[in-house]
Amino acid sequence: MGWKSSLGRVADRLTKPDEQLESDDLRESTRKLGATPICDAQDRSIVSCCGTVRSVSLRPRAESVPALVVDLDDGSRTMNLVWLGRRKIAGIEPGTYLKVHGRVTYLKGTPTIFNPSYEIRAR
Repeated sequence: MGWKSSLGRVADRLTKPDEQLESDDLRESTRKLGATPICDAQDRSIVSCCGTVRSVSLRPRAESVPALVVDLDDGSRTMNLVWLGRRKIAGIEPGTYLKVHGRVTYLKGTPTIFNPSYEIRAR
């Protein structure tokens, strides 16, 4: 019976699109690290989330204060991470796997953490 379930998992992985496989892997990594899935992050709650950096951008703020904005994807949803006063953080680039901790706020419907603490992790 064990080989049938293994064969079913292999067949399932062969028929899913690459994006779906990556999302499944990200959700599994989130579960293993004991982090909160981004889709479950409640407004004003303090959470630990993890995921892959999808994009990094620099957005100018008032009085020429920069803001580094990172899109973090855990396979369930994307979250914005915003570091105020930063232009760059060494090691944070698209493809990097991060674990972040901070208070969630929803801006225009998107979960956002300002100035989160973070760890660069191996997946």
